[in-house]
Amino acid sequence: MDSCFLRKAALMIKLIFCDMDGTLLDERGDLPEGLGAILAELKAHGVIFAPASGRQYAALLRHFRPWAADLLFCAENGAYVVQRDEELFSTTIEPPQCEEIVRRARTVEGAYIVWCGKEYAYVTSRNEAFFTEMEKYYTEYKIVEDFSAVHDTPVKFSVCDPVQADAERTIYPSLASLEGDLKVVVSSNYWVDIMRTGVNKGAAVRRVQQLLGIRPEECLAFGDYLNDIEMLGAVGESYAMENAHPAAKAAAKHIAPSNREHGVLCVLRRLLDEGKM
Repeated sequence: MDSCFLRKAALMIKLIFCDMDGTLLDERGDLPEGLGAILAELKAHGVIFAPASGRQYAALLRHFRPWAADLLFCAENGAYVVQRDEELFSTTIEPPQCEEIVRRARTVEGAYIVWCGKEYAYVTSRNEAFFTEMEKYYTEYKIVEDFSAVHDTPVKFSVCDPVQADAERTIYPSLASLEGDLKVVVSSNYWVDIMRTGVNKGAAVRRVQQLLGIRPEECLAFGDYLNDIEMLGAVGESYAMENAHPAAKAAAKHIAPSNREHGVLCVLRRLLDEGKM
């Protein structure tokens, strides 16, 4: 009986990583009703909830401000990780790499660039369609004449096609050759993200696990897109949403109901009721 109890205890979930768009957020971009109650239960069980997103930290904080003190934030696809408003770690991009990213991204017809710093995001265009998409993910931003005027610390670049909404076809092929010293990933139909090589949500998950002394099998992750694949592979229990990209579904152990059906909350409710957290 004691050994059975120990095996069960070893499988208890202690840390949950959760993507935002297409995963936790519904089709309108809103948090699901009832999330606050679930977060309170997780806190009572000693479980840490960690939003893991391509969004900037300020944008994540806007969604989670009532609960922020209890959460861990993996922002900018894991390039900037924060807990209790203190940076745990970050990975930055070198100036020559920044220049090359901007030069290459400017060759993509109809695309717009976001220069992502620790403090702000920076853009050079006021295009209305671009702003409609950009403001979903970047709440603290500045418009500059040229990126050479930016003196923030760069953690990521994002390139957006707000019209065709087919980033795998319209943006990624032009930037794929940057792979090597840089990581290039399609994060949605509209966006391609560029970070230092080795930076992804999965790498951030593994580093958080080491810092907190939590084993992969004690972690759970939810995701839906290509930038979630490494994260889904870095935990013991992984869920892709029913609406997920086929590659994300292939990387996950389980399929959760869609974001429209509040699938993350459905799974967490079931696991709490089963005593697995």
